Amino acid sequence: MAPKKSANSYNFPHPMDNDTLVGHSDVMNDFLVAWNGRNEHPIHPVWMLAGPRGIGKATMAYKIAKMVYGNVGDFFIIDISRNIDKKGAPKPDSKVISVHTVRAMIDQMQMSSMSGEWRVILIDSVDELSTSASNAILKLLEEPPAKTLFLLIVHQLANVLPTVRSRARVEKMRPLTMSELRDLCIKFMPDADISNETLRLANGSFGRIANLKKTGGDAIYAELMECLQNPNANSADMMAIAKKIAASPELYEILLDAIASFNLAELYPIATHAISDINRLYLEPEIGLFKIITDIKKCL
Repeated sequence: MAPKKSANSYNFPHPMDNDTLVGHSDVMNDFLVAWNGRNEHPIHPVWMLAGPRGIGKATMAYKIAKMVYGNVGDFFIIDISRNIDKKGAPKPDSKVISVHTVRAMIDQMQMSSMSGEWRVILIDSVDELSTSASNAILKLLEEPPAKTLFLLIVHQLANVLPTVRSRARVEKMRPLTMSELRDLCIKFMPDADISNETLRLANGSFGRIANLKKTGGDAIYAELMECLQNPNANSADMMAIAKKIAASPELYEILLDAIASFNLAELYPIATHAISDINRLYLEPEIGLFKIITDIKKCL
C-alpha cells in the first residue's frame, strides 16, 4: 500500500494556475453573456466578485482575465504579494495593500502598449486595500479607461467603501455545496481522508478544507470536541489544545465552530470579539484561546 501524503505535502495551485473552477456557473454565465454581447451593449467595466474566502472567487477572476486580455492585451495585478512601500521596495508581509502599490500600477497602465486590445486590472482583494489605496482606485473607477476591465475580489462587502461598491456590478458568489467540495477534494487531495465533519466545518469553502488539512486542523477540532465533552478534562488538557490552535491563526475559527455545534448563541459574539482582540492586540494567543475554551466548557 502506498504511503499517504503528509498534511503539508498537498499541492494547491495558485488561482492564476488553476484551471479547475467548480460551481458558480450562474456568475460565469452572467459574465459570458455580457462579454459576448459587448458590441451591442457596452460591458460594465467594473465587476466585483463577492463572497466568503476560499470558494473560488480568485480562480474565476483569473479565468475571466485570461479570456479578456487573451495574452495580447495588458494584465495588471494588485495583491499583497506585489505590495511595495513608498520607496518601491517589496513589502509582501504587510497586512494592507499600500497606495504606493496602486499608484505604481496606474503608472504602468499609463505606459502600457497602445495596441487597442483589452486591459484587465485584478485586485485581490479589495478588503486588503488601505484607505488611501481604496481612494486611489476610486479615482480610477470614476472615469474608467476605455477597453479596461476591473475585476475586484471581495471577501466581505461591508469592508468596501460605498463609493467603490456603487461603481461596480456586484456578483454575489455562494458557498460551495457539499458535493462541489467533494469534487475539489477528489481533484486536489485524492488520497486524503475527508470526513463529513470536515466538509461541514468548511462552511462551503474549499480553501478552508485546504487549510484544515495542511495544518491538521480537522484532527485538532476532533480533539477539541472530545475534550469539551469529557467531564474529566482539566485545565492542562484545555491549555494543550489551546497551544495547538495558537500555532496556526487560521484555526482560531474552529472555536466558533464548536460554539455553533453546541448551540451556544450567546457565547458567539463574545468569542468573536475575543478572537479579534488576539489578532489585534497581539496577546499571547494560547492564553486568549484557553479562556474561550474554558468559557465553552462552563456553558456545557
